[in-house]
Amino acid sequence: MATIWYGLLGLFFAAYFVLGGFDYGSGLLLARARTGEDRRAVLTALGPFFLGNEVWLVAAVGILFGAFPMLEGELLSGLYPAVVLALAGVLVVTAAVQLRSRPAHGRTAWDRAIIGGSALAALGWGAVLGGLLQGVPLHEDGHVEGVGHIVTPFAAASGVTLLTLVAVHGAAFLALRLPGGGHATIGRRLAPWALAAVTATTVVGLLSPRVRDAVQRPAAAVPLLCLLVAALVVAGGALARGRPGVGFAATSVALVVPVALVGLALWPYALVSTVDPAASLTVADAAASGPTLRLLSWLAVPLVPALLSFQVMSWWIFRGRIDGRAPVYW
Repeated sequence: MATIWYGLLGLFFAAYFVLGGFDYGSGLLLARARTGEDRRAVLTALGPFFLGNEVWLVAAVGILFGAFPMLEGELLSGLYPAVVLALAGVLVVTAAVQLRSRPAHGRTAWDRAIIGGSALAALGWGAVLGGLLQGVPLHEDGHVEGVGHIVTPFAAASGVTLLTLVAVHGAAFLALRLPGGGHATIGRRLAPWALAAVTATTVVGLLSPRVRDAVQRPAAAVPLLCLLVAALVVAGGALARGRPGVGFAATSVALVVPVALVGLALWPYALVSTVDPAASLTVADAAASGPTLRLLSWLAVPLVPALLSFQVMSWWIFRGRIDGRAPVYW
């Protein structure tokens, strides 16, 4: 039961990275929009999906709190700076998107807040993933020593890598939703930068003793890294050939891979201690009791299909490119 819920936790975080990823990627690309009309078009393309995408983060955090209460405490304390950075970015983007059209506020300032918040969110979540892969100084009594351990070259490289991945993903999404080929060109140009970031992060990880010690299944990481590289190559090629649908599917795979890599590379551990191997948390140890997981399962049976159905319905209704008749949200 704990394994099923761990897989479900990974599924929800992966869905959030894919769906929230193009939110933040589109937000980053506001910096490339030259006019107010261009910025409005980007946000109009994003409008029908924006708030619904954030639901996946709320659901994932709900699973973390309910099904893995021990992991939640140690994870938040062990990766506190990165988590705060990510959530601060999420809050800034959510507020700025909805406040930018208020008459009493400066629209340009809020657009800059969207760009900055998107960067913070991407860097923060990337650092969280990097922090998990390099382990935390968790002691047997459950406390984590300090917060400076998160500040490493590998965590920084992981943050930059996720930043480049969401930027390519946002470009693919906008190429799918907006007329013209400008964003497809941007995505094609960004794909090599994302490949370079993935390569650099992999090298830094191989050189890091902490990462080498924390990763339990390096054989599982290799094919996933190959899949990530292949997805970026396919995305760049598809965007260059004017096939944004294929490009968007490929960048979606690229954002699922980091979550899968963390889960499989650390298995059977959910959190690895760098100071005391006996203090490392396995998935089974981090999970709630059997009766609690069974109760949560009864709740998940109707809720998960309903959430998936809503997402599919939303994409079906608002499929295709926008035009001058599209409703303006912000």
